Amino acid sequence: MSSTFFFVPKGPFNLSDLSKNLPMEKKIKIKIYDIKTLDFATNKDISFLNSINYQSDAKKTKAVACITTNNLKDCLPDKCIKIVVKNVLFTAAQVSKKFYPEAELDYLDKTLVESKKVSSKYSSVTFGKNIFIGKKVKIGSKTSIGSNSVVEHNVIIGKNCLIGSNVTIKNSIIGNNVVIQDGCKVGVKGFGFIPIKNKNFRFPHIGRVILNDNVELGANCTIDRGSIGDTIIDENTFLDNQVHMAHNVKLGKNCMIAGQVGFAGSSTIGDNVSIGGQAGVSGHLKIGNNVRIGGGSGVIKDIPDNTTVMGYPAVPLRDFLKKEKNNG
Repeated sequence: MSSTFFFVPKGPFNLSDLSKNLPMEKKIKIKIYDIKTLDFATNKDISFLNSINYQSDAKKTKAVACITTNNLKDCLPDKCIKIVVKNVLFTAAQVSKKFYPEAELDYLDKTLVESKKVSSKYSSVTFGKNIFIGKKVKIGSKTSIGSNSVVEHNVIIGKNCLIGSNVTIKNSIIGNNVVIQDGCKVGVKGFGFIPIKNKNFRFPHIGRVILNDNVELGANCTIDRGSIGDTIIDENTFLDNQVHMAHNVKLGKNCMIAGQVGFAGSSTIGDNVSIGGQAGVSGHLKIGNNVRIGGGSGVIKDIPDNTTVMGYPAVPLRDFLKKEKNNG
């Protein structure tokens, strides 16, 4: 994730002062400027590693410090300060909240102005009725925005886009020729909670949604912004109605996703993937290129390239058909 203008970090903070739960043996006078994912962290940032699935990013990270477990600390470079904890996500959430104390909930954008008051600024944009536009929004030429829609501060929308009615867009960067049909919610806070005893600790979501050129979202889709990192839909990918993408999901190019499909957080889906209606993809999975997932399937493990799967749990199509034949 590149530096974002949707959320501005507080700080910098000394490493040892970031969280009461950081098990620092002594005060380390290193200033930390932000918390970022392993692949985007610099030598001024702290990151976190909570799964072996991210060991390749861990080995190459430039983060000056990383929150991790005893089992995973050897995946990190020698120069990276290892902060070993029992609950990585909870500690990372605490650190994130230190940098972004106001990001855990979505508040009303106080910069919103009714479109008719700023229409001269967007002379080549077509507006419906009762539209509100935030501060520093950029909208490309020949874009149309339907009635009762809200575009919050700093959002970027490209050229020739068609935004429907009753749409909310925040924390998002949208390319050219994008279609967002009625009722979509793009860039909203995801389902980020860390269960701690009798209390759920909210994980601030400071990432963005990035929709690249020629993406289409069907009616009433919900695309959550990233927690630490971005949620991305790549070029020429189409979503049917009522699809949900959780935080940090990355969806490749030329994908076709049928209605009511759900993606859990941080899964990566390759290019040219087709998914049938009401299928579900669990979190932190890697779905390869040219994969086909049958309707109603439940994907709970990685799928290699050029594979067709079906069933719950999803298995290769040949195995599914064989099982169905034996059951019949």
